[in-house]
Amino acid sequence: MHQYPQRPRPDDQPYGGQQSSPQPPPPPPYRQPQPPQSSQQPQYQRQQQPAYGHAAQATQEMPSFRQQPPQGPPPGAPYYDDQPRRDRDHEPEPPARKSRKKVWISAGLVLALLAGGAGWAYFKTDWFDGNGETVSYGKPPAGGKGDGSGAASGGAAKPSGDPDLSLPTGPAAEFKQTTKLDDGTRISKTRLKGAKSGFEGDVWVWTPKEYDDPKYAKSGFPVMIALPGGNGYPTNYWADRSLGLQKAISEGAAKGTSLPFILVMPVLNPDAKYYYDGSDIPNQPKMGTWMAEDVPELARANFRTWKSRDGWAFMGNSSGAFVGLKQLMQHPDKFRAVIANGGETAPDSPLWKGFKAEMDANDPGKLAQKLIATKGSPELYVNFQYGTKEGGRDRLEKFQRENGKGPIKIDLYEIKGGDHNGWDYVRGMKEQGLQAISKIMKGPKADGG
Repeated sequence: MHQYPQRPRPDDQPYGGQQSSPQPPPPPPYRQPQPPQSSQQPQYQRQQQPAYGHAAQATQEMPSFRQQPPQGPPPGAPYYDDQPRRDRDHEPEPPARKSRKKVWISAGLVLALLAGGAGWAYFKTDWFDGNGETVSYGKPPAGGKGDGSGAASGGAAKPSGDPDLSLPTGPAAEFKQTTKLDDGTRISKTRLKGAKSGFEGDVWVWTPKEYDDPKYAKSGFPVMIALPGGNGYPTNYWADRSLGLQKAISEGAAKGTSLPFILVMPVLNPDAKYYYDGSDIPNQPKMGTWMAEDVPELARANFRTWKSRDGWAFMGNSSGAFVGLKQLMQHPDKFRAVIANGGETAPDSPLWKGFKAEMDANDPGKLAQKLIATKGSPELYVNFQYGTKEGGRDRLEKFQRENGKGPIKIDLYEIKGGDHNGWDYVRGMKEQGLQAISKIMKGPKADGG
């Protein structure tokens, strides 16, 4: 019988995971003076990178990130098949409930800020401006019959230019704003009932400002399907602006170090009880079909994209990294690349029990070996990232050594001082990942050229 591996992992969280630093000493006795606490934040050193498609740019100072206290069970805690296993990570627990006194004090401060006209104007135009409103993406290209939302109403005339261009096919989904970014771009959410999988779940999307630029009105855009860690249900934390993924892409596009990707951010799992490996596990919701067919179809229905796989990629953390890696190896005709951050390389959902053959058909290593043995297989690119505080290099190096040959190209990037969390992975993508993947994918063309 197949033995499911036990891989204790720190909790995968957007804002900080389990830290490897020593535990602080116990507090001093009551009334004993306590030493002052340093508020200095760790600073990351300058990173020198060549610009994508241009000469080398000036170095950029990397932002500092706040270290968070450990959360979740201690390493080595036992896991059971009837609960989500922490080696595939766990979404952060809700914060402790504040006392009524603190709540009233906070409410009073907010009201005081809003009492003045300036405070109200800031509240109205920045914090929640437009949340819940319908979002329209892009404009129909010249000669098209779109409805102004970026989605075709059917029968749109194809503009001249690249035959690889895929205009929105419709039907248009209803997107509602969830977040507004500083540059005016917006993250929105829709509910998708998968035509192929039958699974229904939430999907968040974001388009860079280049998408609405008139000079790109006749061009397709690359799509990155961004997957969270943990169970990835009922939310996808990449839709949280505070992680900075959208900002990293925007800044990279402005500097020429990243393509202006459309981000599509679906829920990863159908519930919070198990993880499903992004696969069609027998007798379970078809999450593999949802990810490979239904989610890309939503993007094609609503946005100007590319027909070829050169315009499609995955990015994911932890459990999401495994799903992206597996989908790439399973569908080399549909996807070109993956950025896999701190992920596993073999399926380990407890739901595979009794279905070893099906599990093997969803094993990235076994799938990679088949691609290597197949002549004429399309070239694939894998960008592994891991933080020096989280470990895992041996596992990734083993996968690279065994499968990084033939049509499969694998890079391994070490994030100095990085831990198992979203902020550090975004830092790694800014340093290397986005630039590397942008070099081999297809970007938009000005004026549809």
